[in-house]
Amino acid sequence: MLIDLVPDFLAVLESADRTVAYQRYFDAHRRILGPYWHNYVLDPESQHFPDVVRGVVQADRTDLRSMLGRIDVLSLARDTVAACSTLLDIDVDIDVVLMVGVGAANAGELVTEGRGIAFACLEHFTGATNPTTQGLGLDPELLRLWLAHEIAHAVRYTSPGSRSEMRALIAEEDGYYSYWNTARRATLRELLVNEGLAVETSRAIVPGCAEWEYFGYGRRQYARIRQMESVITRTAVPSLDARGLGLRLRYLSGGLSAEARTVGGHVIPERAGYYVGSAFVERAVAERGLAWAIRASASEITSIADTAPATA
Repeated sequence: MLIDLVPDFLAVLESADRTVAYQRYFDAHRRILGPYWHNYVLDPESQHFPDVVRGVVQADRTDLRSMLGRIDVLSLARDTVAACSTLLDIDVDIDVVLMVGVGAANAGELVTEGRGIAFACLEHFTGATNPTTQGLGLDPELLRLWLAHEIAHAVRYTSPGSRSEMRALIAEEDGYYSYWNTARRATLRELLVNEGLAVETSRAIVPGCAEWEYFGYGRRQYARIRQMESVITRTAVPSLDARGLGLRLRYLSGGLSAEARTVGGHVIPERAGYYVGSAFVERAVAERGLAWAIRASASEITSIADTAPATA
């Protein structure tokens, strides 16, 4: 189901008391916004929630309104959902959500009550950076790329045919996905394969983008990671079947110190695991297709790959 929360958010900005109106908006869409805040922002029950909300509702939205006036984002999203449904042979209901976030993520995945959710925060896709919203200034056309990436995750996590660790771990948590808790329990192999498959899905759905855009890198970061690929892979391989939040942060997150990203005397570039994961899954995708690969276990994927060993 395609869900557009943007009109409701814009209505908040027209209210006499925007902070109170945002709380009503949050309560009305708590099934989506609650997990979004928990996973990508902070606990909405914490004392800092009102402070963040005040900043969100007072931010300058000129760039967002301008983008919405010239881009049919609903059509972009519908086209992406249709293309992904065919490519991935989607066999489960998921929600694809267009929303305005709080600057904490340009897009992401959630699972709540067993239902997958792929969301995109449009403040990041206006084509203009905005310090008041933390907007990244991404081209609006990249919305399709990022939605495809997150839809791939939602299918891997919830398809009845999925053999992924992620689906099993989410099932053990009564149908809820946690960026933090799930990452503590998943192997690095699964985490890298998971992101690699999402990258390859976006590449198939939106061909012709600059290579670094599929990974969410800048041009220079992409060049550096390509140069260090063999080093990064060698550091990751001994830990492929290890578990721990630190591994996700080291290979797939930004904001970690250089010291925390140092392995064997090498500083791993931020989010380098997206590139390595893509290399891990490339051969399996070419041989078996994305509909199979998105549901395969990580060990099935890497047993086909040239670049990563299968589980012993």
